[in-house]
Amino acid sequence: MNATLTAVALSLVSAVAYASAAVAQARLAGRSEPGTGVFRMLGRAAWWSAVALNAGGALLHVAALKYGPLTLVQPLGALTLVAAVPLGARAAGRRVTGTEWHGTILTLLGLGALLLTAGGTAPHETLSLGEALAVGAATMAVVAGLSRRGTRPGLRHAAASGITSGVASALTQTLTVAVTDHTGPLFSWRLVTVALLVSAFAMGGLLLAQTAYQGGLGAPLAVVTLANPIAAAVIGLALLGERLQGGTIALIPALLGSAAAIRGVVLLSRAQGETMSLADRARTEPAPSAQSRVVIGSPRTRDDRLVLSPEPRGTRVGGV
Repeated sequence: MNATLTAVALSLVSAVAYASAAVAQARLAGRSEPGTGVFRMLGRAAWWSAVALNAGGALLHVAALKYGPLTLVQPLGALTLVAAVPLGARAAGRRVTGTEWHGTILTLLGLGALLLTAGGTAPHETLSLGEALAVGAATMAVVAGLSRRGTRPGLRHAAASGITSGVASALTQTLTVAVTDHTGPLFSWRLVTVALLVSAFAMGGLLLAQTAYQGGLGAPLAVVTLANPIAAAVIGLALLGERLQGGTIALIPALLGSAAAIRGVVLLSRAQGETMSLADRARTEPAPSAQSRVVIGSPRTRDDRLVLSPEPRGTRVGGV
Protein backbone atom coordinates (compact mmCIF):
# COMPACT_ATOMS: atom_id res chain seq x y z
CA MET A 1 0.00 0.00 0.00
CA ASN A 2 2.92 2.37 0.71
CA ALA A 3 4.16 1.83 -2.85
CA THR A 4 0.73 2.79 -4.20
CA LEU A 5 0.63 6.01 -2.14
CA THR A 6 4.14 6.89 -3.29
CA ALA A 7 3.17 6.36 -6.93
CA VAL A 8 0.07 8.55 -6.50
CA ALA A 9 2.01 11.35 -4.79
CA LEU A 10 4.73 11.38 -7.44
CA SER A 11 2.10 11.33 -10.19
CA LEU A 12 0.32 14.35 -8.68
CA VAL A 13 3.49 16.46 -8.65
CA SER A 14 4.33 15.22 -12.14
CA ALA A 15 0.90 16.31 -13.37
CA VAL A 16 1.45 19.85 -12.04
CA ALA A 17 4.80 20.04 -13.84
CA TYR A 18 3.26 18.78 -17.09
CA ALA A 19 0.36 21.25 -16.73
CA SER A 20 2.76 24.16 -16.27
CA ALA A 21 4.66 23.03 -19.35
CA ALA A 22 1.44 22.76 -21.39
CA VAL A 23 0.39 26.29 -20.41
CA ALA A 24 3.84 27.61 -21.34
CA GLN A 25 3.75 25.81 -24.70
CA ALA A 26 0.24 27.09 -25.45
CA ARG A 27 1.23 30.68 -24.65
CA LEU A 28 4.31 30.31 -26.85
CA ALA A 29 2.21 28.95 -29.70
CA GLY A 30 -0.27 31.81 -29.27
CA ARG A 31 2.50 34.41 -29.56
CA SER A 32 4.01 32.79 -32.65
CA GLU A 33 3.00 33.57 -36.20
CA PRO A 34 0.76 30.98 -37.91
CA GLY A 35 2.82 28.38 -39.73
CA THR A 36 5.89 28.90 -37.58
CA GLY A 37 7.85 25.65 -37.46
CA VAL A 38 8.52 24.07 -34.09
CA PHE A 39 12.25 23.99 -34.76
CA ARG A 40 12.32 27.79 -35.00
CA MET A 41 11.22 27.91 -31.37
CA LEU A 42 14.43 26.26 -30.21
CA GLY A 43 16.06 29.68 -29.93
CA ARG A 44 13.43 31.01 -27.51
CA ALA A 45 13.82 30.93 -23.74
CA ALA A 46 10.11 30.17 -23.27
CA TRP A 47 10.53 26.95 -25.24
CA TRP A 48 13.38 25.76 -23.05
CA SER A 49 11.46 26.59 -19.89
CA ALA A 50 8.66 24.34 -21.18
CA VAL A 51 11.24 21.65 -21.96
CA ALA A 52 12.62 21.91 -18.41
CA LEU A 53 9.14 21.56 -16.92
CA ASN A 54 8.42 18.56 -19.14
CA ALA A 55 11.73 17.01 -18.12
CA GLY A 56 10.90 17.48 -14.44
CA GLY A 57 7.47 15.94 -14.95
CA ALA A 58 9.04 13.04 -16.85
CA LEU A 59 11.52 12.29 -14.06
CA LEU A 60 8.73 12.26 -11.49
CA HIS A 61 6.70 10.06 -13.83
CA VAL A 62 9.59 7.61 -14.12
CA ALA A 63 9.82 7.42 -10.34
CA ALA A 64 6.06 6.81 -10.09
CA LEU A 65 6.30 3.96 -12.60
CA LYS A 66 8.81 2.26 -10.33
CA TYR A 67 6.24 2.06 -7.50
CA GLY A 68 2.97 1.65 -9.43
CA PRO A 69 1.72 -0.16 -12.55
CA LEU A 70 0.76 1.56 -15.79
CA THR A 71 -2.95 1.02 -15.07
CA LEU A 72 -2.52 3.11 -11.90
CA VAL A 73 -0.02 5.79 -12.92
CA GLN A 74 -1.27 6.65 -16.40
CA PRO A 75 -4.89 7.55 -15.44
CA LEU A 76 -3.43 10.05 -12.98
CA GLY A 77 -1.99 11.84 -15.98
CA ALA A 78 -5.48 13.26 -16.55
CA LEU A 79 -4.78 15.51 -13.58
CA THR A 80 -2.55 17.46 -15.94
CA LEU A 81 -5.67 18.89 -17.54
CA VAL A 82 -7.21 19.59 -14.13
CA ALA A 83 -4.09 21.45 -12.99
CA ALA A 84 -3.89 23.33 -16.28
CA VAL A 85 -7.30 24.93 -15.67
CA PRO A 86 -6.34 27.24 -12.76
CA LEU A 87 -2.83 27.72 -14.10
CA GLY A 88 -4.13 28.75 -17.51
CA ALA A 89 -6.76 31.02 -15.97
CA ARG A 90 -4.16 32.72 -13.80
CA ALA A 91 -1.82 33.19 -16.76
CA ALA A 92 -4.70 34.75 -18.73
CA GLY A 93 -5.66 37.04 -15.82
CA ARG A 94 -9.18 35.64 -15.36
CA ARG A 95 -11.17 33.48 -12.96
CA VAL A 96 -12.03 29.82 -13.39
CA THR A 97 -15.56 29.47 -14.78
CA GLY A 98 -18.35 27.31 -13.37
CA THR A 99 -18.14 24.95 -16.33
CA GLU A 100 -14.45 24.45 -15.67
CA TRP A 101 -15.09 23.63 -12.00
CA HIS A 102 -17.84 21.21 -13.04
CA GLY A 103 -15.50 19.46 -15.43
CA THR A 104 -12.77 19.36 -12.79
CA ILE A 105 -15.03 17.67 -10.24
CA LEU A 106 -16.26 15.08 -12.76
CA THR A 107 -12.70 14.32 -13.82
CA LEU A 108 -11.58 13.83 -10.22
CA LEU A 109 -14.54 11.56 -9.45
CA GLY A 110 -13.87 9.50 -12.54
CA LEU A 111 -10.21 9.17 -11.66
CA GLY A 112 -11.14 8.07 -8.14
CA ALA A 113 -13.32 5.27 -9.54
CA LEU A 114 -10.55 4.17 -11.89
CA LEU A 115 -7.99 4.09 -9.08
CA LEU A 116 -10.20 1.69 -7.10
CA THR A 117 -9.91 -0.86 -9.90
CA ALA A 118 -6.26 -0.27 -10.87
CA GLY A 119 -3.64 -2.81 -9.93
CA GLY A 120 -2.00 -1.91 -6.65
CA THR A 121 1.22 -3.92 -6.79
CA ALA A 122 4.58 -2.71 -7.98
CA PRO A 123 5.44 -3.86 -11.53
CA HIS A 124 7.93 -6.67 -12.14
CA GLU A 125 7.38 -7.77 -15.76
CA THR A 126 9.21 -6.05 -18.63
CA LEU A 127 9.05 -6.04 -22.41
CA SER A 128 11.39 -8.28 -24.35
CA LEU A 129 13.52 -6.88 -27.18
CA GLY A 130 11.11 -8.24 -29.80
CA GLU A 131 8.08 -6.80 -28.00
CA ALA A 132 9.76 -3.39 -27.63
CA LEU A 133 10.64 -3.29 -31.33
CA ALA A 134 7.11 -4.34 -32.30
CA VAL A 135 5.58 -1.66 -30.07
CA GLY A 136 7.95 0.94 -31.51
CA ALA A 137 7.19 0.02 -35.11
CA ALA A 138 3.42 0.01 -34.55
CA THR A 139 3.61 3.39 -32.80
CA MET A 140 5.61 4.95 -35.62
CA ALA A 141 3.10 3.71 -38.17
CA VAL A 142 0.14 5.15 -36.25
CA VAL A 143 1.87 8.48 -35.62
CA ALA A 144 2.90 8.77 -39.28
CA GLY A 145 -0.72 8.32 -40.31
CA LEU A 146 -2.04 10.89 -37.83
CA SER A 147 0.58 13.57 -38.53
CA ARG A 148 1.09 13.09 -42.26
CA ARG A 149 2.18 16.07 -44.34
CA GLY A 150 -0.58 18.52 -45.15
CA THR A 151 -2.57 17.70 -42.03
CA ARG A 152 -3.84 20.80 -40.26
CA PRO A 153 -2.41 21.17 -36.73
CA GLY A 154 -5.00 20.13 -34.18
CA LEU A 155 -6.55 17.04 -32.67
CA ARG A 156 -4.74 14.53 -34.89
CA HIS A 157 -1.38 15.84 -33.75
CA ALA A 158 -2.68 15.83 -30.17
CA ALA A 159 -3.70 12.17 -30.48
CA ALA A 160 -0.28 11.33 -31.92
CA SER A 161 1.38 13.18 -29.04
CA GLY A 162 -0.68 11.32 -26.45
CA ILE A 163 0.06 7.95 -28.04
CA THR A 164 3.82 8.54 -28.24
CA SER A 165 3.89 9.77 -24.63
CA GLY A 166 1.92 6.73 -23.44
CA VAL A 167 4.21 4.33 -25.29
CA ALA A 168 7.24 6.15 -23.91
CA SER A 169 5.84 5.60 -20.41
CA ALA A 170 5.38 1.88 -21.03
CA LEU A 171 8.94 1.59 -22.36
CA THR A 172 10.23 3.68 -19.47
CA GLN A 173 8.68 1.27 -17.01
CA THR A 174 10.53 -1.60 -18.67
CA LEU A 175 13.77 0.36 -18.46
CA THR A 176 13.26 1.39 -14.84
CA VAL A 177 12.24 -2.04 -13.56
CA ALA A 178 15.06 -3.80 -15.43
CA VAL A 179 17.70 -1.44 -14.04
CA THR A 180 16.50 -1.21 -10.45
CA ASP A 181 15.62 -4.90 -10.06
CA HIS A 182 18.87 -6.03 -11.72
CA THR A 183 17.04 -8.50 -13.96
CA GLY A 184 19.87 -8.51 -16.49
CA PRO A 185 23.03 -6.69 -17.66
CA LEU A 186 22.79 -2.89 -17.63
CA PHE A 187 24.19 -2.46 -21.15
CA SER A 188 22.31 -5.15 -23.02
CA TRP A 189 20.96 -4.58 -26.54
CA ARG A 190 17.44 -4.66 -25.12
CA LEU A 191 17.96 -1.81 -22.64
CA VAL A 192 19.92 0.30 -25.13
CA THR A 193 17.16 -0.13 -27.72
CA VAL A 194 14.44 0.69 -25.20
CA ALA A 195 16.35 3.78 -24.02
CA LEU A 196 16.66 5.05 -27.61
CA LEU A 197 12.96 4.46 -28.23
CA VAL A 198 12.04 6.29 -25.02
CA SER A 199 14.14 9.31 -26.04
CA ALA A 200 12.69 9.39 -29.55
CA PHE A 201 9.07 9.06 -28.44
CA ALA A 202 9.45 11.55 -25.58
CA MET A 203 10.86 14.24 -27.87
CA GLY A 204 8.37 13.36 -30.61
CA GLY A 205 5.48 13.72 -28.18
CA LEU A 206 6.77 17.13 -27.08
CA LEU A 207 7.08 18.44 -30.64
CA LEU A 208 3.70 17.01 -31.67
CA ALA A 209 2.06 18.66 -28.65
CA GLN A 210 3.63 22.01 -29.55
CA THR A 211 2.18 21.69 -33.05
CA ALA A 212 -1.25 20.72 -31.68
CA TYR A 213 -1.34 23.73 -29.33
CA GLN A 214 -1.28 26.10 -32.30
CA GLY A 215 -5.05 25.60 -32.38
CA GLY A 216 -5.46 26.34 -28.65
CA LEU A 217 -4.89 24.52 -25.38
CA GLY A 218 -8.23 23.04 -24.28
CA ALA A 219 -9.26 20.44 -26.84
CA PRO A 220 -5.73 19.34 -27.84
CA LEU A 221 -4.68 18.89 -24.20
CA ALA A 222 -7.86 16.90 -23.53
CA VAL A 223 -7.07 14.55 -26.43
CA VAL A 224 -3.46 14.17 -25.26
CA THR A 225 -4.71 13.43 -21.76
CA LEU A 226 -7.07 10.68 -22.94
CA ALA A 227 -4.81 9.09 -25.57
CA ASN A 228 -1.85 8.81 -23.20
CA PRO A 229 -3.33 6.39 -20.60
CA ILE A 230 -5.21 4.43 -23.26
CA ALA A 231 -2.00 3.65 -25.17
CA ALA A 232 -0.12 2.76 -21.99
CA ALA A 233 -2.96 0.65 -20.60
CA VAL A 234 -3.17 -1.39 -23.81
CA ILE A 235 0.52 -2.26 -23.50
CA GLY A 236 0.26 -2.93 -19.77
CA LEU A 237 -2.75 -5.24 -20.06
CA ALA A 238 -1.63 -7.00 -23.26
CA LEU A 239 2.10 -7.43 -22.74
CA LEU A 240 3.02 -6.73 -19.10
CA GLY A 241 0.50 -8.98 -17.38
CA GLU A 242 -1.28 -6.18 -15.53
CA ARG A 243 -4.85 -6.78 -14.42
CA LEU A 244 -7.69 -4.81 -12.88
CA GLN A 245 -8.54 -5.56 -9.25
CA GLY A 246 -11.88 -7.20 -8.48
CA GLY A 247 -12.22 -9.22 -11.67
CA THR A 248 -15.26 -8.74 -13.90
CA ILE A 249 -17.23 -6.82 -11.27
CA ALA A 250 -14.53 -4.14 -11.28
CA LEU A 251 -15.50 -3.28 -14.84
CA ILE A 252 -18.66 -1.53 -13.58
CA PRO A 253 -16.91 1.21 -11.53
CA ALA A 254 -14.19 1.34 -14.17
CA LEU A 255 -16.73 2.07 -16.93
CA LEU A 256 -18.61 4.58 -14.76
CA GLY A 257 -15.37 6.27 -13.83
CA SER A 258 -14.28 6.38 -17.46
CA ALA A 259 -17.60 7.94 -18.50
CA ALA A 260 -17.36 10.58 -15.75
CA ALA A 261 -13.74 11.37 -16.58
CA ILE A 262 -14.48 11.66 -20.30
CA ARG A 263 -17.44 13.93 -19.60
CA GLY A 264 -15.27 16.06 -17.33
CA VAL A 265 -12.53 16.31 -19.93
CA VAL A 266 -15.10 17.31 -22.58
CA LEU A 267 -16.45 20.07 -20.32
CA LEU A 268 -12.96 21.31 -19.55
CA SER A 269 -11.92 21.35 -23.19
CA ARG A 270 -15.17 23.10 -24.20
CA ALA A 271 -14.79 25.76 -21.53
CA GLN A 272 -11.15 26.39 -22.36
CA GLY A 273 -11.98 26.55 -26.06
CA GLU A 274 -14.67 29.18 -25.39
CA THR A 275 -12.41 31.33 -23.24
CA MET A 276 -9.60 31.17 -25.77
CA SER A 277 -12.01 32.10 -28.57
CA LEU A 278 -13.13 35.16 -26.59
CA ALA A 279 -9.53 36.11 -25.91
CA ASP A 280 -8.60 35.75 -29.58
CA ARG A 281 -11.62 37.81 -30.61
CA ALA A 282 -10.73 40.58 -28.16
CA ARG A 283 -7.15 40.59 -29.38
CA THR A 284 -7.98 40.69 -33.10
CA GLU A 285 -10.82 43.26 -33.00
CA PRO A 286 -9.37 46.79 -33.07
CA ALA A 287 -10.45 49.23 -30.41
CA PRO A 288 -12.59 52.11 -31.73
CA SER A 289 -10.61 55.30 -32.23
CA ALA A 290 -11.72 58.71 -31.10
CA GLN A 291 -12.42 59.86 -34.67
CA SER A 292 -14.59 56.82 -35.46
CA ARG A 293 -16.96 57.21 -32.51
CA VAL A 294 -20.48 58.07 -33.62
CA VAL A 295 -22.16 60.84 -31.62
CA ILE A 296 -25.91 60.99 -31.99
CA GLY A 297 -27.04 64.33 -33.32
CA SER A 298 -23.57 65.37 -34.51
CA PRO A 299 -23.51 66.77 -38.07
CA ARG A 300 -20.81 65.98 -40.60
CA THR A 301 -18.58 68.66 -42.00
CA ARG A 302 -17.67 68.87 -45.63
CA ASP A 303 -14.62 66.62 -45.26
CA ASP A 304 -16.88 63.93 -43.69
CA ARG A 305 -15.08 63.95 -40.35
CA LEU A 306 -17.21 63.37 -37.26
CA VAL A 307 -17.21 66.40 -35.01
CA LEU A 308 -18.59 66.91 -31.57
CA SER A 309 -19.89 70.47 -32.11
CA PRO A 310 -23.51 70.97 -31.05
CA GLU A 311 -26.27 72.36 -33.23
CA PRO A 312 -26.42 76.18 -33.29
CA ARG A 313 -29.07 77.63 -31.07
CA GLY A 314 -32.36 78.34 -32.77
CA THR A 315 -31.85 75.77 -35.47
CA ARG A 316 -34.83 73.52 -36.00
CA VAL A 317 -34.75 70.10 -37.52
CA GLY A 318 -36.03 70.40 -41.06
CA GLY A 319 -36.29 74.21 -40.70
CA VAL A 320 -35.36 76.69 -43.38
